[in-house]
Amino acid sequence: MISFISESGHDPTLRALAWLNGIASGSGSRGRLFVLIYHQVMDRPDPMRKEELDVSRFSVHMDLLARYFNVLPLDHAIRMLKAGRLPARSVSITFDDGYRNNYTNALPVLEERGLTATFFIATGFLDGGRMWNDTVIEAFRSIPGESIHLPEIGLNEIALTDADRRSEAAQGVIRAIKHLPYSERAEWVSRIGELAKPLPDDLMMTTGQVQDLRQRGMAIGGHTVNHPILAKLDQRGAEREIVDGKEMLEGLLKEKLSLFAYPNGRKDQDYGEREIRIVEKCGFSAALTTNHGASARDTNAYELKRFTPWDRTRSRFMLRMARYYRM
Repeated sequence: MISFISESGHDPTLRALAWLNGIASGSGSRGRLFVLIYHQVMDRPDPMRKEELDVSRFSVHMDLLARYFNVLPLDHAIRMLKAGRLPARSVSITFDDGYRNNYTNALPVLEERGLTATFFIATGFLDGGRMWNDTVIEAFRSIPGESIHLPEIGLNEIALTDADRRSEAAQGVIRAIKHLPYSERAEWVSRIGELAKPLPDDLMMTTGQVQDLRQRGMAIGGHTVNHPILAKLDQRGAEREIVDGKEMLEGLLKEKLSLFAYPNGRKDQDYGEREIRIVEKCGFSAALTTNHGASARDTNAYELKRFTPWDRTRSRFMLRMARYYRM
């Protein structure tokens, strides 16, 4: 995989782009908050998970943030945003789902640079669980044979001749079943998982690791129990996912949770006004989406934006941040 092109940490181009980010982000009552979203930080590049950063690339991101931006705890940043007191180049760091490598790989990088992050945890997968998309990916990593035929979900014969094709096949299946009704999607995941046992049971954090994250100064937020498409559930189902996840984490941490992240997080497709009302009613003070851009003072606190630049050079990473500050 391509690594970041080497550029000096004190390159004049990067300093100029930091200045541009300061202009784009504004400050005070015109300040905008850029929230970055991550999922996994792999030990090394994984051909089955090309969209995920490894430790080396994640470290570059954190170096740039630590050097050129004001990295703020998310709850603190939201309060400053709403009060009109946000400094220029304000950034908060978030992780979704609760992957074990957030603890083993991301946490040391954050601590080395004195940075904090908020980890949104889907409680149903702690202590040996596995998310449905990971079942699909890990199954396709090891399904025997050089092809598979899945016409029932619109996928005819799919080649499995190398890691790239296996990755493409897994992503094709994920796209095909992602927005199916929950029970139908679960049935497909089970069928695919049966093709390639055993599957890993150590992808997600333990409850002890979540507790340790909090004790070491990181923040924890709600992210439902089973990471469903909330908009696909009935009222009762959506309430139980949001409330039960919150209560489980509050019991684990012995404190109230104030922040929530919608699974998948696209407006109208994954959540809507009903979910916003549930999140507010059960006591969260703010919620994060995956709608691209940065949030302004008048952005709904229950629809805060998030994005992560994936560019392969430091300068392009910085340039894209400047662009998204204005979205």
